[in-house]
Amino acid sequence: MRVLAAQEFSAADAVGGVRGVVESVAPGLLFVVVYLASGQRLTPALVAAGAAALIAVVVRLVQRTPLTQAFSGVIGVGIGVFWAWRTGDASDYFAYGLLINAGYLVGTLATVLVGWPLVGLVLGLFAKDGPLGGGPWRNAVAWHDDRALRRVYTLATLPWVAMFALRLAVQLPLYFADDVAWLGTAKLAMGVPLTALALWVSWVLVSPTRRATPSAP
Repeated sequence: MRVLAAQEFSAADAVGGVRGVVESVAPGLLFVVVYLASGQRLTPALVAAGAAALIAVVVRLVQRTPLTQAFSGVIGVGIGVFWAWRTGDASDYFAYGLLINAGYLVGTLATVLVGWPLVGLVLGLFAKDGPLGGGPWRNAVAWHDDRALRRVYTLATLPWVAMFALRLAVQLPLYFADDVAWLGTAKLAMGVPLTALALWVSWVLVSPTRRATPSAP
């Protein structure tokens, strides 16, 4: 989300670079491929997905690069692997991701409904005068008093609401139908590419307002 505060949009930064894409896509892709190639055997697919996530963490440890993205990925994959292993249902590998999207949908929509849109809060946090830039916390929410800015930030938050809602609308029926192949495909197609698109749309909407953000007195 730091990309929203940048002067120029970087597609590479939006998706975490090539490594970020590989780390995000590899576990789910391997799970589906191995599951289908092994004649819908669950254990090899779970091992492949878990191994891919662990390898990403090990490589980052060896290279001494930041672990945040890989570590968060291995937690998500680990929960998916454990859930599917306990139930014996391959579709449950994707259940945790669906719950996360549902939570994000509710949370993001709530910020819009209460008048504190998520994008405005993010820009306040990463703004030069915001708390992560060394300024007081009140600078992070100074934009809230500007109705025009609040309207723009609301519009810029709606692509995220739409993204989470679309993921659930497409993937939930596939989950309940136990269609692992199409569910995995939909998750991959609506993962990194859709996130990058939502970031770009939000960035385009907020770019003209970036210098107009008021500072607290």
